[in-house]
Amino acid sequence: MAGLAALALPFSAMAQEKVLKAVMHADVRVIDPIWTTQTIANIHGALVYDTLFGNDANQKPQPQMVGKYEISPDRMTYTFTLRDGLKFHDGSPVTTKDVIASLKRWGAKDGVGQRLMGFVTKLEPVDDKTFTMVLREPYGMVLESLGKSQSSIAAIMREKDAQTDPQQQVKESVGSGPYIFAKDQWVPGSKAVYLKNKDYVARTEAPSSFAGGKIPGVDRIELVWISDPQTAMSALVNGEIDFYEQPPNDFLPLLAKARGVKLMKTGTIDSTQGMIRLNHLHPPFNNVKARQAMYYLINQEDFLRAIVGDPKYYRVCPGLLTCGGPYENDGGTAFMKEYNPKKALQLLKEAGYNGEPITILAATDHNTITPATQVLIQAMREAGINVDVQSMDWGSVVSRRAKKEPPAQGGWNIFVTTSGGVGSSNPVLHTWIGAACDKGLFGWPCDPEVEKLRNAFGMASTEEERKKIAKELQTKAMETVVFLPFGQWDTPLAYRADRIDGIVPNTGLAVLWGITKK
Repeated sequence: MAGLAALALPFSAMAQEKVLKAVMHADVRVIDPIWTTQTIANIHGALVYDTLFGNDANQKPQPQMVGKYEISPDRMTYTFTLRDGLKFHDGSPVTTKDVIASLKRWGAKDGVGQRLMGFVTKLEPVDDKTFTMVLREPYGMVLESLGKSQSSIAAIMREKDAQTDPQQQVKESVGSGPYIFAKDQWVPGSKAVYLKNKDYVARTEAPSSFAGGKIPGVDRIELVWISDPQTAMSALVNGEIDFYEQPPNDFLPLLAKARGVKLMKTGTIDSTQGMIRLNHLHPPFNNVKARQAMYYLINQEDFLRAIVGDPKYYRVCPGLLTCGGPYENDGGTAFMKEYNPKKALQLLKEAGYNGEPITILAATDHNTITPATQVLIQAMREAGINVDVQSMDWGSVVSRRAKKEPPAQGGWNIFVTTSGGVGSSNPVLHTWIGAACDKGLFGWPCDPEVEKLRNAFGMASTEEERKKIAKELQTKAMETVVFLPFGQWDTPLAYRADRIDGIVPNTGLAVLWGITKK
């Protein structure tokens, strides 16, 4: 594979390599960014794969793999031409066959992709570099969807990889992006290694979030997995690593004072939204009354204090759309007005719950999801609910949450997760707010009215109309309980300013291209 020859270099040459060592919020266990919404898998994907567009810091889509494009006057036909110099890490050129197969796979799995593909009637190649996308009616979020910087990105794979069933994981990770995945050096539970793609032709525009030039600034990136935050912080302070994506907020005062270390805010909107996902397929949460009962177990302050601690880094937000974002509203937020465990149990019983065990997938190694899950477990036990806690690492949670079987047969009732604040501020890009039944995300909420409103948002022609629809949507989504929000927070990243430069701030998926080693 092109680029992997670097692995055979003698030690003297390897010693001259510029290596970025980074500790991320989770370990790389899955290498298919389409198969999962897991953030770390999509950070991996953003290094290895490229996308047709990239949303910039203002969430405006900019061409990435696309060199030029045209939109017909009726806004029904999009014609895209790939830019020159695109080739996969195995040396093969990127063609429209690869692009179309990739978009179809993404569009079958990702919530934003599903919505986009619902408007697409034709996706056809003109030649190896040009293809057309024909819509059944104008849709205002085409380019934003292709360029989104939240899970799951519209990663362009080789045709043979993209033909993999979207419900099955791609086994190889061969993209056309700025870094090459060194699969033979991947040790789950220890590290994932990426090598500079020397053949990558970066765009000439200045980098801005997911847009602009993706310049591979170091020879090698090592995502080192250190599960203990104290150890990770010490590694940064002592210069053993260069970049710490999500240091616990308790450590921020110490890191701010550490010599050579700097903190960086990743954007203007809070970076993370917390959510509790219920499984709508099985009792008790196949009953909407049982789902609504769970609102009475959510005191957001309890969750946020456990996760973040310092109020200056978190915000109570009773809605599903990011507070502080353009579509924040109070629709449906009355559900979040009261913490009352006894009432929660009462409503559960009225919905038919009779003390059966409720299975919670409890991550043991995630710096925010782990404490949030423990807060939920405590609230459920306080209410007198029979809790079946299944403790496992986050990678195992990600695998098990995809199972639709009943909890007693290896399925689940509840898991806790997070979403990026930027994507969660937009009703179309916020995949977790969807209710697309068996085509939707884990938990599989099913409400045609929610989907109708999301479509209407994408079709709206004025900002006033979008805000009106956003409120109607949030009201309906909270009524059907697509998820339970437990607030939002911002975690600045920490890095060795005396050793690295060029970090591109991006709220959501950490961007590691552009970083150079001094």
